[in-house]
Amino acid sequence: MKNYFKDFIKNIIPVLLGVLIALWINNWNETKKDKEYINNFYSSLKKELGDTSKEITVRTPYQKILLDSLEFYSNNETIALLDVIEKAGGINGPLIKLNYWNALSNSKIELIKYNKLSILADIEEGNELLKYKRNKLVDFVYSNLTETGKKEKVILKIMMEELIRTQIEIQKDIQKILNE
Repeated sequence: MKNYFKDFIKNIIPVLLGVLIALWINNWNETKKDKEYINNFYSSLKKELGDTSKEITVRTPYQKILLDSLEFYSNNETIALLDVIEKAGGINGPLIKLNYWNALSNSKIELIKYNKLSILADIEEGNELLKYKRNKLVDFVYSNLTETGKKEKVILKIMMEELIRTQIEIQKDIQKILNE
């Protein structure tokens, strides 16, 4: 019986060591793949966020032209809201791209460090707020296109200022990611 037990131990130890080594190699390989995945993700995300930041930078001056036009025509009750918007060249809102973030947040979110995860979540939350404000602004404009009063122009101006403020906050968060 003792020989059987010794033979069993002699045979099981190499098998057990082989399994442990295989598990260690597999774990090492998965970690390496995850690091490569995250590096590629950050590279693509930074490009996308860089494009978004440029989009905000390019669109904001046009939005400020609309603010100036609304201010200029606010007391002129012969010019409709639509005419002011047309004279200013439109509303010009930027497109916030978060495709890579959305893809990662649905798959391997646990690979992201908390500080970056927090900033990306803030960007996404800011984007949702921006969409909400844009929708409210568009609803307001459509329901008041032909209005010529000061009140409507002032309200639109306030709404545009809020939209710009939200865009700037998103851009600040984007810069935090780009500067890392």
